[in-house]
Amino acid sequence: MALFPVLDGFEPTRQTLHLYSQAVGVAPRAHGIAHPKWWHISLKVRPDGLVTDTVPLPDGGILALRLDLRLHQIVLETSQGDVRSFSMAAGLTGTEMGEVVITAVAEFGLTGEFARAKFENDDPRIYDPDQARRYFDLLVEIDRIFKTHKASLKGETGPVQVWPHGFDLAFEWFGARTVTQEEHGKVQEFPAQLNLGFYPGNADTPPYFYSNPFPFAADKLLDKPLPHGARWHTEGWQGALLPYAALVNDANAEKNLLEFARAVYNLAVPTLL
Repeated sequence: MALFPVLDGFEPTRQTLHLYSQAVGVAPRAHGIAHPKWWHISLKVRPDGLVTDTVPLPDGGILALRLDLRLHQIVLETSQGDVRSFSMAAGLTGTEMGEVVITAVAEFGLTGEFARAKFENDDPRIYDPDQARRYFDLLVEIDRIFKTHKASLKGETGPVQVWPHGFDLAFEWFGARTVTQEEHGKVQEFPAQLNLGFYPGNADTPPYFYSNPFPFAADKLLDKPLPHGARWHTEGWQGALLPYAALVNDANAEKNLLEFARAVYNLAVPTLL
């Protein structure tokens, strides 16, 4: 099996997985232990799929929710051994699956306001188990490669995680600089940082890897060459982009991805310290 296979035909299933990830994400968003960087709303790659952070239960114990990409179910499981599962191949809309999840977590005492706007979508849903499993196998490999790169870095890093908003897998490295920026009408301080991520694409955009320095020192980076077909990207967001297609069915795919990540790191870090 190719490390990075062709993803032709994946888009309908990707859309379904994206909506369902937002459906399970409303529970930790509403009831999880809040992290200042919002890490509590992300999903992590595990042997059985994509899993939320644990959510404390009112009567003790914890709950985790997962997209089980081996059994093709959304599974809710508590530390006491209580389990609820729902098929992702049943054709439920985003709205329907979100309401199923909210009803299920209420059985464990988690009630109140949930961010329903995250999953509300009444379009018919397509879920191809073979496409989903192919994608999961790919995520497992990318997660492993990202962790290999992460382990080589000096300094503070965040976890490798799937963000429900964009459905991208990524992690951050944090620099020593502090950046002052207005966000949501409030002036805040943020650490300079560099991410490494994989975006699975959408109906209009093919999949790609990215590595974006913040802040982006255009005068120091845009004239620097990048390896293996990567390029600097400045439309909408600023950073480095490596098309997924450049690595498909390539025997050197892992080596080339790591060289891309290291090249951007070496170029960007002096601007972030």
